[in-house]
Amino acid sequence: MDFSNIFSTGKKNTVYLSITPGVGLELIEIDTHAKVVKNYAYRPLEYNDSLREIGSMDAFKNAVTELFDELKINIKSNVVLNLPLVLLGSKELPLLLADDAVTEALISEVEQSYIFKRYEPLISWIDVNNSQSGDMRKLFYSAVQKNVVEDIKNALTELGATLTGIEISLTSILKALAFSGLAEEQMKDGMSWNLMIISSNGYSICSMVGKNLIDYYEEPLAIKSFEGEEIYNAINASAQITLMSYPANYLYVVSETDLVSAELLTSRMSVDGVVNFLENNSFKKQDVIPTSLEVLEDTARKISLEAIGIGATPAVNIPVKFNFTGQAGTGDAILENPDDPVHVVLGSTEFDISPNNARNLALIFALIILIPALILFLVVPMVANKKQAQLDEVNSTLQKVQAEVKRLEDEQNKSGNFDVNAEIKKVLGTNRSKLMSYTALGEAVPKKLWLTYFTAKDDGKLDIKGESSNVEDVYTFYRNMKDSLIDTKLRLHKLEMKSNSVDDAVTIDPNAPTDYEFEITNMTAEELNPQPANAQQQPQQEPAKEENKRGMKPLLNFGKDK
Repeated sequence: MDFSNIFSTGKKNTVYLSITPGVGLELIEIDTHAKVVKNYAYRPLEYNDSLREIGSMDAFKNAVTELFDELKINIKSNVVLNLPLVLLGSKELPLLLADDAVTEALISEVEQSYIFKRYEPLISWIDVNNSQSGDMRKLFYSAVQKNVVEDIKNALTELGATLTGIEISLTSILKALAFSGLAEEQMKDGMSWNLMIISSNGYSICSMVGKNLIDYYEEPLAIKSFEGEEIYNAINASAQITLMSYPANYLYVVSETDLVSAELLTSRMSVDGVVNFLENNSFKKQDVIPTSLEVLEDTARKISLEAIGIGATPAVNIPVKFNFTGQAGTGDAILENPDDPVHVVLGSTEFDISPNNARNLALIFALIILIPALILFLVVPMVANKKQAQLDEVNSTLQKVQAEVKRLEDEQNKSGNFDVNAEIKKVLGTNRSKLMSYTALGEAVPKKLWLTYFTAKDDGKLDIKGESSNVEDVYTFYRNMKDSLIDTKLRLHKLEMKSNSVDDAVTIDPNAPTDYEFEITNMTAEELNPQPANAQQQPQQEPAKEENKRGMKPLLNFGKDK
């Protein structure tokens, strides 16, 4: 029995969610090989831009449930989540500083932010290896509220899902640009370029070389307080001065807010290098990557760069990685607790079980399987030996029987007294010859001729006697027999008038009907009249008795009644 089909630890699907201000909560499935959005759905979800947190955790749970139901995805899945950027910065620290000390120093730096004066930060950092100078190293760090991550994790756990990864919006946007090929030229090795992201709180500039982050600058702006053209003038005036500190070959502008059009903004900016733009808002005119027929056109317009970036995580490698597992500097955003329950499928029943219980249960099943196997390992050789002895005995007996059969066959071959095949051929030949004789006899008798005697021997010898009212019928019968039995060499041995005495033959009335006697045979005279061994001692026999000695048998006038 295959226990793997009955009892197995099911490998959960990985589902990608994005909390995107301006869109809500997005769930996306991407065919990373074809670079197509296979399935997508979203639900409006309030997000507090000032506090950088979800407005209602109950609303988040309802949105998750509805999205999984709409796309018919098992809620018991692993979830990788994109969160809006809360805080990103850089700092130079001594090379000799241990990782724990680096984390403490960065936490102190993060706590200067107004957000983390209220909430405990969950921090992650990466080392920019190519930016080291002397005894110092440059680090980029990011932080999110620890309580927000725990609330999200608990909410998903209550629904049956498991939070296994967290990305921030900046890394998701970079992944989307790389995956879609929209920034292919900019992300070539050694190419310097600036990524400018416009949000409702201001703008940020990422100084990049290829796919590596070199520097980061964030400028807060109360964009909502501006009206009409004022916002473009304000951003342009501020950004022109900032970009002078980051000379590059390309400028890529991405607008995340419906208050600013990236196309209109770039048309007013005067900077060195090539300027590209991408609308990640209501001004969007084209899809970032194609969508399948499963995604409606109006729904496809809602797909954000962040959703595409988080959905393309398995297929894109970006050096800018932050993780929030508490292990700073490792880079992978995976939240896995060794004490998290294991999802188990037992037939049609699914349930979760703790790792310890799963190990114990696996051990029990292993014992159930191994004990019978051990018994078979010990018992089978004993049974096999016994059966082998019986087989040897049978083989020995068989060899004796075969030897006796061969001996008998040899004795029979040496005797040579009886050839079965020859006898069979002889019998078949004799019977065939006789059958042909009888057939010819039946077909050759004319109407005015009848037979009084017929004999056919095994060696093909024939003797036929009969009577006829005319000579012509005798000759006709004789010719028919010769034509039917070509190889028998028949001859007309006797043809004479029938009479009881010579006087009767002389005084016969010429007008009276006359009968003729005939004999047709292929026998010799000796065969027709064989002499007995004591013929000289025996008196002459009467003709009737002599005929009996010759073996003649009357046919009761065969053909006379015709």
